[in-house]
Amino acid sequence: MAKNPPYGDNHRHGQVTDRSQTHNPHNDRWVKRDTDTGRFIDQKADHDPFKGVRKEK
Repeated sequence: MAKNPPYGDNHRHGQVTDRSQTHNPHNDRWVKRDTDTGRFIDQKADHDPFKGVRKEK
């Protein structure tokens, strides 16, 4: 079984589950979406995409 030590260092390994992101062309920002409900959760303050969150097509 794979381990990702050290534990408690606030470091994530792998993809964030149940989340996706899409680009909003009106304000040139990336928006995070909950894949279960489809609601928007968060928007980036800068123009870079979220790290570790899959992109919608």
